[in-house]
Amino acid sequence: MADSGKPLAGKTLIMSGGSRGIGLEIAKLAAADGANVTLIAKTDQPHPKLPGTIHTAAAEIEAAGGQVLPFVGDVRLEESVAEAVRQTVERFGGIDLVVNNASAIDLSPTEALSMKKYDLMQDINCRGSFLLSKLSIPHLRASAQAGRNPHILTLSPPLNLDPKWAGMALGYTIAKYGMSLTTLGLAEELKGDGIGVNSLWPRTTIATAAVRNLLGGDEMISTSRTPAIYADSAYLVLTSPAEKTTGNFFLDDEVLAAHGITDLEKYRVTPGDGELTTDLFL
Repeated sequence: MADSGKPLAGKTLIMSGGSRGIGLEIAKLAAADGANVTLIAKTDQPHPKLPGTIHTAAAEIEAAGGQVLPFVGDVRLEESVAEAVRQTVERFGGIDLVVNNASAIDLSPTEALSMKKYDLMQDINCRGSFLLSKLSIPHLRASAQAGRNPHILTLSPPLNLDPKWAGMALGYTIAKYGMSLTTLGLAEELKGDGIGVNSLWPRTTIATAAVRNLLGGDEMISTSRTPAIYADSAYLVLTSPAEKTTGNFFLDDEVLAAHGITDLEKYRVTPGDGELTTDLFL
């Protein structure tokens, strides 16, 4: 049995992406409990604009206390994801937790968005989340039968049909809402299996390379919270009772508040009471 103080000890988590940013923070928290972690990520060599590779991430996860399988692969390719799942089960004996973290973003309006970029977002965000979840289902069922509290957690927003979001960046909205529909559908499909299926989204922008490079630069970083708030709330979802915790579109601060954590000052990039930037889709 897992140590009650370390509920993820001995559990196995498979994650898309995770070589930096939010995914890496979530993986390190799981590793600190003694979890096994598989990362499926493309970043094998250093990127000119982005920190970290799958290898630096693996070293950080091991340093945090976990065993790690760094799988250099592409979440867009069925055979690549299938091989990552196979190697994970072969090495660690099963899969208990799936985190759909990999995501591509381009907020261009429809006329300006290339179909190559549109396809990239669909393939990574929507199809990738569907694919990794789908291939993990048999192992999650086995985890449930063994009483290991399995979860699928997808980093995607509440389904908000206010037209302003689709009207602002239609291609990206379709891709992110596709991830959220995966949560909605799988929660219903698997509700008799004891597998928790949920989405988690941050109330505010999070200080990541994507925000700095693609959204708002250093100015937006300064009005953001750190990836730690996303990771802490993800950990609380992943350790909650799967049978009772499914089909939810959680916001990070609401998860923390439900666990009595209301002082969020430590998560601010810039201390003080300045206005934070609310994230998309809220």
